[in-house]
Amino acid sequence: MAIRIEIRDMVPDDAETVAEAEKICFAVPWSRESFWRDISNENTLYLIAEDKQKNPATAVAYMGAWLHGDEAEITNVAVLPDYRRQKIGTHLLTEFVNRLKARGITAMTLEVRPSNTAALKLYQKFGFKEVGRRKGYYADNNEDAIIMWNTKI
Repeated sequence: MAIRIEIRDMVPDDAETVAEAEKICFAVPWSRESFWRDISNENTLYLIAEDKQKNPATAVAYMGAWLHGDEAEITNVAVLPDYRRQKIGTHLLTEFVNRLKARGITAMTLEVRPSNTAALKLYQKFGFKEVGRRKGYYADNNEDAIIMWNTKI
């Protein structure tokens, strides 16, 4: 059976659910308070993807960015492990880019682990290019971060 995903704006009430998902997906997760604060800020964009076949609907992916003038700094992208390799990240990023464009954003940046090959492929598919590295960026294992930009959204 195919999953029925709905993408919507994240709201402050989603902070607890997203923080729990963050713990599953990341070695150094953001807190509920961090999400609540960011979701409440008008200079951010946060989207959530829900599996509508679950009752109640279950958050399975999310994405967020800080907006600076005409640029977006992507802060969070996650898809729960059981929902990976089902094009949810592609659908989420497509909707995200469309909403950024509607807000006048023309460029995006993010950091990604070199070991996260699935994410790298997704970002490259969306026109992101490697422009540098942050040495020892990730606190859990001292892994570098690849800095990527897409200046043509």
